[in-house]
Amino acid sequence: MAKDLVIVESPAKAKTISKFLGKNFEVKASVGHIRDLPKSKLGIDIDNNFEPEYITIRGKGPIIKELKNEAKKARKIFLATDPDREGEAISWHLANILELDESQKSRIEFNEITKGAIQNAIKNPRAINKSLVDAQQARRVLDRLVGYKISPLLWKKVKKGLSAGRVQSVATKLICDREGEIDKFIPKEYWSLDAILLKNKNKNKIKASFYGEIKDEKEFKIELNTKEQVDEIICAIKDMDFIVQDIKKGKKNRNPNPPFTTSSLQQEASRRIGFSTKKTMMIAQQLYEGVDIKGEGTIGLISYIRTDSTRISDEALKNVKEYITDEFGEKYLGVLNKNKTQKKKDIQDAHEAIRPTSVTRTPSMIKDSLKNDQFKLYQLIWNRFVASQMSPAMYDTLTIKIYAGNYVFKVTGSKIVFEGFLKVYNSSDDEKDVLLPELEVGEKLSLKDIEPEQHFTQPPPRYTEASLVKTLEELGIGRPSTYAPTISTILSRGYVILEKKVFKPTELGIVVTELLKEYFKGIVNEEFTAEMEKQLDEVEEENTDWKKVIEYFYKDFSKELEIAEREISKIEIQDEETDVICDKCGRNMVIKMGRYGKFLACPGYPECKNTKPITQEIGVKCPECDGDVVERTSKRGRKFYGCSKYPDCNFVSWDKPLNEQCPKCKGVLVEKKSRKGTEKKCINPKCDFVEE
Repeated sequence: MAKDLVIVESPAKAKTISKFLGKNFEVKASVGHIRDLPKSKLGIDIDNNFEPEYITIRGKGPIIKELKNEAKKARKIFLATDPDREGEAISWHLANILELDESQKSRIEFNEITKGAIQNAIKNPRAINKSLVDAQQARRVLDRLVGYKISPLLWKKVKKGLSAGRVQSVATKLICDREGEIDKFIPKEYWSLDAILLKNKNKNKIKASFYGEIKDEKEFKIELNTKEQVDEIICAIKDMDFIVQDIKKGKKNRNPNPPFTTSSLQQEASRRIGFSTKKTMMIAQQLYEGVDIKGEGTIGLISYIRTDSTRISDEALKNVKEYITDEFGEKYLGVLNKNKTQKKKDIQDAHEAIRPTSVTRTPSMIKDSLKNDQFKLYQLIWNRFVASQMSPAMYDTLTIKIYAGNYVFKVTGSKIVFEGFLKVYNSSDDEKDVLLPELEVGEKLSLKDIEPEQHFTQPPPRYTEASLVKTLEELGIGRPSTYAPTISTILSRGYVILEKKVFKPTELGIVVTELLKEYFKGIVNEEFTAEMEKQLDEVEEENTDWKKVIEYFYKDFSKELEIAEREISKIEIQDEETDVICDKCGRNMVIKMGRYGKFLACPGYPECKNTKPITQEIGVKCPECDGDVVERTSKRGRKFYGCSKYPDCNFVSWDKPLNEQCPKCKGVLVEKKSRKGTEKKCINPKCDFVEE
């Protein structure tokens, strides 16, 4: 008896879905795209209205053969690729290969991989959405034109192996621009002044901060910019009475954040659990496609992970409200219906927010079935989703004005009176209670101490992965699904490095960015790039022809290419020479930039191919020999510590050794990060010494 054929992208998804559909269905995977533009040439006929040339991707022949054989035997064919532009394009290519009619209702989509969602999708097939396909084609062709036209120019004028792209070039420019702001930054001096006060000379200290001065019975804020200003105030107030002038009691609410979008998940996973954007998307994909849960089998744990919407389906909203009421009580249930997406003009709102497929499947319930990283991310998603539908946290607030002559000091305090959503989702930087003793207007306080402190304004911070993603999203550059590959690309090309979790541009990145700014203003212009994204959305909404978008872009781009080819001269980026001697040929080794950062290389390449890692002594002797412990970098870019006499000595540690002996076994102590902060721990696995 003939079966129905369901085609998805990944084998993991195929495995999960096949368990829901039963014996009358055959589920196969295309393993991503089966056709694409050729790698060996541009693959776009510019003279023929930018017609793309699609070819079968190398290595996909056996997969296509299997899919064609299964399609011949099938009663019906369902194309079940991801519910986005990329997924629609894959279905379109599959329909072409399998000779299916595009108008035939063979396309199914679902926001989560659960039995109900899959069975419902099978009952409601639709035709392929050509507008979605065209939007994907427009993006692919645009990126190909930029990449295949500018990259060879960079190879010829700067260095082989370089690349340019619409999103990656803007991301690199943002990092370079921020570095320029830091270099030009001139710190400015400012001061703070706190008075430590006592009520009735008891032990309850009150820290009041200087605010300003009273003139003509009005309060004026004063900025303290010099030590002379501060000294003058200290001299004036040291013998004055501090009198409570005004006490204001109030209340404030703090609302929960909405559930995750792709971008906010990437940012929060970076901030809270230290995941890179690439790792976040990889783990999220696993949770979406299906994990084997004890007692349930393989099931998708979260909804579709590429979304810019905070909308929640009616069924999911009903379930989470029931869960909150049953688990915490009605007072913890949010009053407002938060089932609406944030109203931003560039939000597509094609899919729901990222949420658990079942709110009753709590993180603690399935912890034993998940790997550690899967558990961390699932817990983050589950907590944020549940908290989003809970009531606000409520605080009592207190603001006190204290006068010392004509000078005004202020002190504020707050106390949480109802935790609301914080019961579930309490971030590490949440406000702490600031408790104050009971005071009355007119009450005198005694001055115990005065604490002046000098400060200097700080330059703007370098981008982290989280802040770069946030900025790209705010500017409308790219789409959330592109951020992880964009960051991977600019790191692998050596345009930027990630040092102590912040991005720094390399000399190469600065040189390439300056070239693009001078000759390809549109490529690195934030507003222009954001405008192109809007035009791609217009294609999806059937408001414009995708080839018109390409034509509009290429008209100016081709002129810029001609000028750049003519005017840019060869740029030599000199490698930094070191005093390290190559032990194979005797030359002074130079610093090169690789995928995982800097390394030493012999300048005699290709005659001499000797390379060495760059090591840095940390001032600690090797515990196993008379060598020194040095900091090294693994092939994956992770720092570790080893003996300088390697390979003669094999001492190695992921944790930083300290110049301290263990008080229990006289072994070496290492610095280890924990959830509570940093701790000292004995390197000896048989010793249990730990000190926070």
